[in-house]
Amino acid sequence: MIILLESVSDQIFKFIPRELEADSMIIEDEAENTSVTTAITPTFDRYYMVITETLALIEGRSYTLTVLNGTDIVYKDKIFCTNQTVSDYSINDGEYIQHSSDDDFVIID
Repeated sequence: MIILLESVSDQIFKFIPRELEADSMIIEDEAENTSVTTAITPTFDRYYMVITETLALIEGRSYTLTVLNGTDIVYKDKIFCTNQTVSDYSINDGEYIQHSSDDDFVIID
């Protein structure tokens, strides 16, 4: 799974593809069931294909990434968009607040 930010600037991600050529990628929003196809010109870092793109991702959503070379699928993966740090990630960030109480229960026989 690739973790990306909700950002309006370029994002960089690396992966090991099946082929060393690619010309487009499809990002499908799993919540909205919509997809965006983008032409790409990847670079390479040893065995890794490196893609640098500006992506319109929404916080907390999952996406399906498909990288293509013509009609051949070169790579397929999931993308998760979050602005939280990965080590401190919480699905309930800012939504769940734990309350403590001093409720004492007395059981009388």
